[in-house]
Amino acid sequence: MSIAIAGRPIGPGHPAYVIAEIGLNHNGDVDLATRLIDVAADAGADAVKFQKRTPDIATPVHMRDVERETPWGTMTYLEYRHRVEFDREQYIAIGDHATLRGLAWFASPWDEPSVAFLEELNVAAYKVASASVTDLKLLRAIGATGRPVILSTGMSTMEQIDIAVETLDCLERLVVLHATSTYPMPPEEANLRMIPVLAERYPGVPIGYSGHERGLQISLAAAALGATVIERHLTLDRTMWGSDHAASLEPQGFEHLVRDVRIIEEALGDGVKRVQPGEHAPMAKLRRVTA
Repeated sequence: MSIAIAGRPIGPGHPAYVIAEIGLNHNGDVDLATRLIDVAADAGADAVKFQKRTPDIATPVHMRDVERETPWGTMTYLEYRHRVEFDREQYIAIGDHATLRGLAWFASPWDEPSVAFLEELNVAAYKVASASVTDLKLLRAIGATGRPVILSTGMSTMEQIDIAVETLDCLERLVVLHATSTYPMPPEEANLRMIPVLAERYPGVPIGYSGHERGLQISLAAAALGATVIERHLTLDRTMWGSDHAASLEPQGFEHLVRDVRIIEEALGDGVKRVQPGEHAPMAKLRRVTA
């Protein structure tokens, strides 16, 4: 089974759907977000993804008054969340730019008002962040939109994932991503064998991978294991201020990711053994006994 986001089919037999996770790496700056969209488009990504919060609802109570050093001075965590959140006009600007660059765009809503906000902007899909897997009220709101849903599964047990899938109630338009929510993620926590496990558990549902590791190797291995979606964070510079930059790919790295995923897809073939065109000349030269 395959689903489609903005007309682009996703699933076995189709090229992997590559998502550039901009998230909060724009640091509240529309110009920076626009530059990141351009990088994603130039690299050959299919979509860009952001995060949408209503800070007064989505910020955990125990974190709201925690002070944090930021490029804009010392502020509470809640003040910081307000500082980096885009409003409607800013989202329209970046969404229009993504569309003009040929990219689908969507976001991870962290609360129900954010779902309503994104619905008004006619997003192409919804992404459920790993942190929201157990927020069943939010999942019901997302599932009820009728749009494609991408479910990330970091920091979750199989039981929690099963409940989330049941609550979303949208198997015919669902994608499930294996993920480990360590930033950055060490290789020993990748557990890529979960990709075929999830494929067996949810037959017909496209399974992908959302990575937070440094480098490309693990994401490329996920593609070789059959991930139908590859999502990686994108930044202009991993040394920039912000929580996700260190686990992100810089422009050249993201370009190499897309390039290498496409090479792997071509190399996987169809699993039917045959004599390849390039083998005929060596066979004539080297094989002493013919069948």
